[in-house]
Amino acid sequence: MPEMTSVHHVSVTVTDLERSVPWYEEVLGLTKVMEDTHPDGTGYFVLLGNPDFTVLVGLHVHPSNAGEAFAESRTGLDHVGFAVADHAELEAWERRLGELGVTHSPVDDQPGYAVVVFRDPDNLQLEFIAMG
Repeated sequence: MPEMTSVHHVSVTVTDLERSVPWYEEVLGLTKVMEDTHPDGTGYFVLLGNPDFTVLVGLHVHPSNAGEAFAESRTGLDHVGFAVADHAELEAWERRLGELGVTHSPVDDQPGYAVVVFRDPDNLQLEFIAMG
């Protein structure tokens, strides 16, 4: 069977690029890699990445979007989890979210992993997760 090496990027639909792009840049430390219209000519996207391009997040807007907030209970994306190196790094992210005023869970230690959960401006659930 052919194999995948990693997830290349995750793309999400947002209601307001002018709000979401700065939020993802500030909170996740990502920078703009590219921006363009969708190939079919409708909608627009901004691709953000970290310095070594190991994390890429696309933010998309569509003219047909009615502006409703994200809900993981609908068919489609449930949440996005970002891997961090270890528990200490997870704790550093928890502190950063607090410093930025981003509502988040405390570090939740589970058997085999620990996680911090937070949400973007459109209510999309994001997580930092440390395995081990």
